[in-house]
Parts: sequence; structure tokens; C-alpha cells
Amino acid sequence: MLIQESHKDVATQAGGDMRIFMFHPTIPNYPKAKFPGVVVFSEIYQVTGPVARFARQICAQGYIVAAPSSYHEFTGPEPLAYDGPGTDAGNEWKIAKKVSAYDEDATLSIDALLALPTCTGKIGATGMCLGGHLAYRCAFDARVSAAVCYFATDIHSSTLGEGKKDDSLARTKDIKGELVMIFGKMDNHVPPAGRDLIRKTLHEAGVTSSFYEVAWAQHAFIRDELSKGRYDPAIAGICFEMLKELFNRTLRSDLGPRSGENVEVEDVC
Repeated sequence: MLIQESHKDVATQAGGDMRIFMFHPTIPNYPKAKFPGVVVFSEIYQVTGPVARFARQICAQGYIVAAPSSYHEFTGPEPLAYDGPGTDAGNEWKIAKKVSAYDEDATLSIDALLALPTCTGKIGATGMCLGGHLAYRCAFDARVSAAVCYFATDIHSSTLGEGKKDDSLARTKDIKGELVMIFGKMDNHVPPAGRDLIRKTLHEAGVTSSFYEVAWAQHAFIRDELSKGRYDPAIAGICFEMLKELFNRTLRSDLGPRSGENVEVEDVC
């Protein structure tokens, strides 16, 4: 699968134009081929090299990928550096930005995908760290059929955005698609009690979800650049297979409407 890369600048009500980096699969001799869409949300550093490579990996499986730059109210679309100043700026803007503005970014990114004549209309979402939380919130949109959230921060503590007070846990029942939540057991950004709270909330809200905790994985274990020794390519590869399974089943297949019936599990060996 070949990839065409471009970008689209979209005006926002929150302030500034949001740049959406687009990754479009192409198949020679099939100019009218259609593909599902996936929104990829970045960590606090915007669309860095690792995020772009992640987007290309997804695109290569046959998905149109839209990767928005989150901090358009404060800076340009360029990625922040993986250093002290870059980290400080990302963490500062993460809680200066309004939660409603994050949601607007998600809506506009979905709109951009659906506006393409080459999009089938099926939409998924994924992201890492801050982006994992944003993918979770993106799933509040009924147009999202599935989301994969990698080590999503601030959900358990409800501390995203201006005032460090989001409603993500409270709105979990709004998620109608299927979710995959992935954490490392050694992730000190989301402690065990926080992970337990997220799992419990998803279960009580009746969200169709899978919840994975990898024994030796730390925070940012899928980042292949400047991960401070936390990058684990083997585990990252296994988790990408989970993403492929979910998106292939929910975005490529026409499953029809969900019946809502309980699945009876037989007690057999």
C-alpha cells in the first residue's frame, strides 16, 4: 500500500487554524478506491516523527489517517522537541486548552475524513498518552465505531484541560463503539488504582471494551524515539496487532446494527 501525505488547515472557534496531517493509502490503477478513516491523536508534543510513523503504519493497512495538531491556540503545527522546554510547553498547554476545544478538534478531524469522497464513512480513533485520552473522548461521537487508547493519561484523575477538570469518566456511557484500553503495569503516570477505576467505569457503563495491562511495559513504550529507555518494539508490535484486529473487524466489515442481546457463555472445557 502506497501512501500520499498532505495537510489541511481548518479554522477553529477555539482560536487559530488547526493543521490536520493527512495520510492517504493508494493502490495503483484504483483511483476511486475507498477506505475507512482513523483519527490519530498525538502525545503532548504534537505530530512528531514517532506519531507520523505510527500514522503511516495504520495508513499502510488501508485506512485514511487524520492526525490533528492540538495546540493551535498557542503555537504553530510544528512538533515540540522531546526535551525539557518541549515537555514543559506541552504540559502547560495541555491544561491551558479548554476541554471543549479538544472536542472541537476531534469533530473537525472526523468531518475532514468524512468529507473525502474516498472515505467509506466508517471512523476509528487512536492515540497515545494525551492522545489516548483524546481518542477516548473522540469515541463520545456516535460516528466513531472503535477506538484504541494507548496509556491514556488524566482520565482516572479527571484533570485534562483548563481548570484541570474534565468529564471524561462521567461521559463514559456516551461511548457506543468498541474500545481497547492498553496500559503498561509499570506506567507511573496512571497508577494501578487509576487503571482499576477506568476499567470499573467502562464495565458499569456497559461499554464493549478490552483492557490490557502489559507486565513490563512503562509509559510511552510504543515511542521509537527519545523514549528514555522505555521503547519496547516487541510489545508495541503485539499491541498494534490488537489495533489491526479491532479496526479490521469494526471498520471494514458491515456488521449491521447491534442487537443488544447478552451473549451466553457455555460452561464447557
